[in-house]
Amino acid sequence: MVDVLPGTMFRVKLPNGHVVLAHISGKMRKNFIRIVPGDRVSLEISPYDLTKARITFRESDYSPNSPNRRR
Repeated sequence: MVDVLPGTMFRVKLPNGHVVLAHISGKMRKNFIRIVPGDRVSLEISPYDLTKARITFRESDYSPNSPNRRR
């Protein structure tokens, strides 16, 4: 995830270098899953507009020696 935009929208950079505009899925919104710049996320990309996507999962990057560990 690259950037946080107003209205729970996010700018996400894909591994191939493309940048898409994404919003949070309903279950993530309902369970108050927080997303911050730098998080790795899973997306569902719209087949009709390849610049829009839905964030469905925030990848856990937990390691015991991680400097920016969440509590």
